[in-house]
Amino acid sequence: MDMYLLSCAGGATRCGRSVTEPPVARSQTGHSPRIIKKIHRHAIRTTENSDVSQLNEIHKTTLDNGLTVVMREMHHAPVASFWIWYRVGSRNEVSGITGISHWAEHMLFKGTPTYPQGEFDKAVAREGGVFNGMTWIDFTTYFETLPSDRIDLALRVEADRMVHAVFDPEEAELERTVIIAERQGNENNPEYLMGEALQAAAFQAHSYHHSVIGWQCDLETMTRDQLYGHYRTYYTPNNAVVAVAGDFESDTMLARIQELFGGIPAGPTLPPFTAQEPPQRGERRVTVEGPGSTSYLEIAYRAPRATDPDYYPLVVLDTILGGAKGMSLWGGGASNRSSRLYRALVEADLASDAGCGINSTVDPYLFSFSATVREGRTLPEVEAALLAEVARVMDDPITEAELQKAIKQTRAQFAYSSESVTDQGYWLGFSELVADVSWFETFLDKLTAVTVADVQRVAQTYFKPALRNVGWYVPANGQGAPPEGAEIGHAGEVEHADEEMEAQ
Repeated sequence: MDMYLLSCAGGATRCGRSVTEPPVARSQTGHSPRIIKKIHRHAIRTTENSDVSQLNEIHKTTLDNGLTVVMREMHHAPVASFWIWYRVGSRNEVSGITGISHWAEHMLFKGTPTYPQGEFDKAVAREGGVFNGMTWIDFTTYFETLPSDRIDLALRVEADRMVHAVFDPEEAELERTVIIAERQGNENNPEYLMGEALQAAAFQAHSYHHSVIGWQCDLETMTRDQLYGHYRTYYTPNNAVVAVAGDFESDTMLARIQELFGGIPAGPTLPPFTAQEPPQRGERRVTVEGPGSTSYLEIAYRAPRATDPDYYPLVVLDTILGGAKGMSLWGGGASNRSSRLYRALVEADLASDAGCGINSTVDPYLFSFSATVREGRTLPEVEAALLAEVARVMDDPITEAELQKAIKQTRAQFAYSSESVTDQGYWLGFSELVADVSWFETFLDKLTAVTVADVQRVAQTYFKPALRNVGWYVPANGQGAPPEGAEIGHAGEVEHADEEMEAQ
């Protein structure tokens, strides 16, 4: 399933074929050095007069107001990256205010009394830095990467706008127009339309049901006061994680964070998130019709959260079926030409593109397959071939050679994704948000422990026919469409459905 992470840089970026998060709208790694990829193992230790813990060279502490701080010193180049993460995304939205987290993120770039609109941008540029902000289903985050002797600017700005963002009513209205135009632009992408419909079908109770940008009806009716209320509820120290990586001294950095953030009052205790998606009791199918001449297929199965032990065998399976994915914010990835899906669909001239992906999420999400139907081929043909590959990995164990190749490729992508100071800051904060920092530090160990039996077990567990959600994008001219009334059965053959499957 293609997800869209939304960035203040202006636009939505696909992340459905990434193990973690997608690239932001523009690359901003110009000042980030390469780092040593070897991870040194240390025991956790706690200092006598502080709750600062060291795990694999990571320092972690919690301030009295609830702010979590994770830091990693990296003295390889005079650069530092400061991230602040808020535990709020589209997961925390309800009908009527979908898209509010993304809109609120836009408003934080509209200025504060100390840093009026545009002043922060100019200040970062003067200091030779880069910055951005992003919203996704599980989080909203902002970062600045600067020369290390200028990183204090990032701390001052983020502490200021945690409390003092203006949310000017006129600016809120202007941003409404921008975001609605952004959504309408997304709707020109057939894969976005199909992905949104399939996501809504896959989730009935959980708020992963809707996309990050939200429904247009909500974007048209939300008020400035709702936006501001959302900001004041979730932009609080006890709902935030600060992650810092780079060239600094940890004691000095922590003291400065305490000075700037420690006096901000903790916000209200947020109610626990209790929504759970009920078991799926049968295949669900959606068809989206629209302009164009190309048909698209997407099939999504329920997948476990990032902290589930089954997550790691599914990551390996993702690499075997669809190729190793770039795990960095800035994209990348290895060629997928040796993957099973590429050989079965692209080399067979059924599809011009094929892949799959699993995301790292707080709650159970989706493992998704996608294919672009080649001209002259049909959706039923491509779906049958894709499902045959799914059945194959369920019925027949992968080989030990396939397993080791997939682990090696994924380890390489993981190493590439943590090369820069900016990437390290990202991983520290993201890991703490979806699990804790040990999730990042133990990722390679858990990946390497995956066995052939683990891969087949998770395929048989999660890829059952009754658990799949199938999406077809059918162009208006009927290219690649099935015969009227036809449906693909579990074995891949064309069957005539006695009744239409309702997409909830």
